[in-house]
Amino acid sequence: MTALLSNYFKVFIAIALCLQSLQGEIASCCDTAPSRFSEEPPAALDGMVWIPAGEFTMGGTVRDFMLDWPSFARSRNDERPLHSVTLSGFWISETPITNRQFKAFVDATGYITTAEKAPKLEDILPLLPPGTPPPPQEALIPASLLFKAPEQPVSLNNPLAWWQWKSGANWKQPEGPGSSIEDRWDHPVVHVSYFDASAYADWRGMSLPTEAQWEYAARGGKDQQAFTWGDAPISENEPSINVWQGVFPNENTLADGYLSTSPVKAFSPNGYGLYDMAGNVWEWVADWYHVDAYAQRSNGDKAIVDPQGPTLSYDPQEPHLAKRVIRGGSFLCNDAYCSGYRPAARMKNSPDTSSNHMGFRVVKNLTE
Repeated sequence: MTALLSNYFKVFIAIALCLQSLQGEIASCCDTAPSRFSEEPPAALDGMVWIPAGEFTMGGTVRDFMLDWPSFARSRNDERPLHSVTLSGFWISETPITNRQFKAFVDATGYITTAEKAPKLEDILPLLPPGTPPPPQEALIPASLLFKAPEQPVSLNNPLAWWQWKSGANWKQPEGPGSSIEDRWDHPVVHVSYFDASAYADWRGMSLPTEAQWEYAARGGKDQQAFTWGDAPISENEPSINVWQGVFPNENTLADGYLSTSPVKAFSPNGYGLYDMAGNVWEWVADWYHVDAYAQRSNGDKAIVDPQGPTLSYDPQEPHLAKRVIRGGSFLCNDAYCSGYRPAARMKNSPDTSSNHMGFRVVKNLTE
């Protein structure tokens, strides 16, 4: 590979990565209030869990034990201000969508994912920072982002040290050519972009959850608690979710038994009976990412009803690049670098990005 191509691949990786903000205040998660309504759920849907209508406080709150966490792992300004949200009842996938479920969609429709198609130059140019020359045609290949642990400790400010733009990596070949999902049918599907997730949801007559729906469901009825399971930090010896144990990104002790994704019901569910709302894979949601989304929609003491998110995206780190929100953290989260498994934590990515630690789940609204 020429030096020129190598530099362009680095640009693609930098565009695709959800870079961790080094700014933000110390905080954690928040809360759900009990349901305010007595509505009965409609007829059961296979593989879905009914989430009753109710009100909760959305956003990040402060926890004293997080004062000792490094700045990478603390909650951020985009998780505030706290605000009350009222939601109608909805169905949500019991687990992230699995390889088995996604294959059924592909078999029925012939769908080809973003990672399986060579990007077009006209689609790439708007994503590049202003003034960046166009990439050579040889750089436009079907590929996806793949985590590769470095052999030695590296600076946590340099995600390029552990991400590679892997030709041939896609949902059927998670580690690239020669790999397969034959032993991973019940693992979350990965290497799916926002567009792929939306296409699957449309096929099922469903939607991706809004940020508010996702956070409400993730909390599992817990009020003012930092994590989906309570306030106790993750135990390195007895982890309750699939995240990185050891020293990120070069040393994983495998205390949870998994180097990458795990089967979707390998760990205990939350209070609503939902699996993997923390860890395993990041999950696409419907909302555009805007750093000030919560501030823009805050309505004083009045609850906001069924918020749909901002109409435009804005990330001050990459203001030229539109992004969608991802939630829940992944098997790569580690307190030294990423506390994305907190239910209040927000991250973002361009909608055409795919990687081996991003998946999704779907919702069925009463209006669908």
